[in-house]
Amino acid sequence: MIGKIVNAIQDEYADDYAWCYGCGRLNEEGLHLRTGWEGDKTVTVYTPRQEHTAIPGFVYGGLIGSLVDCHGTGSASLALHRKKGHEPGEGVVEPPRFVTASLTVNFMKPTPHGVPLKAVGTIEEIHPKKWKVHTEVFAGDELCAKGEVVAAVMPDTFMQK
Repeated sequence: MIGKIVNAIQDEYADDYAWCYGCGRLNEEGLHLRTGWEGDKTVTVYTPRQEHTAIPGFVYGGLIGSLVDCHGTGSASLALHRKKGHEPGEGVVEPPRFVTASLTVNFMKPTPHGVPLKAVGTIEEIHPKKWKVHTEVFAGDELCAKGEVVAAVMPDTFMQK
């Protein structure tokens, strides 16, 4: 059963960093991907729109790549935020932001359209400022893609002046 993410890390990002096409809550044209905890795993749920069609009945692979990408950086943010003693929804401190250092997506089978997709992540800290997130993307019970993101803490040079 696919549930709603109640406390997503993206809801906590400062407005200056909430514009990502995949996960930015302020990007009107974006996907508005939201990532939260489900036990010790991270989860992002998204139902593809009609414009995400590759061929009739199947999802465009670029959408799957975006899902894995934003799920990975959001998962890294969740993990470091938790390591520092915080959870989304507390509103106590802004969570760390990450950028993608590398992205790998392997398609296991065509992804059917019209089905909610669920990205499930397993997190591995590989450096205090670098995290690896292994993601599996499911359409229902079908494993459609596997991905890996190496996410790096956003450098200060990304700050708007």
